Amino acid sequence: MNEYIIVKTLCDDKKIVEKISKDLLLKHLVSGTQISTVESTYWWNNEIESSTEYLLEVRTKKSLFKEVEEIIKKIHPYEVCEISYYEINGSKEFLNWIEVNTK
Repeated sequence: MNEYIIVKTLCDDKKIVEKISKDLLLKHLVSGTQISTVESTYWWNNEIESSTEYLLEVRTKKSLFKEVEEIIKKIHPYEVCEISYYEINGSKEFLNWIEVNTK
């Protein structure tokens, strides 16, 4: 049985996040995506920065993570962008939905 994950990344440009989302969906690397607005505070160049960013979360199989990561890196403009994931468990129907909607 596959392991399932939610991959997340952030960007200050909504159009970039939408492009990443669409590319991942069209390639069947993810079953679904969510975009939400967040306020981020972080260290950058030895200073504390704050900005409004768009959080992209995608549902996929752990076995597809490297391909998802490559697409994000290809499109993402940040010098260092967060590409992280966490494993998920869920109902049989939900996990099956991820399974049948990804390659």
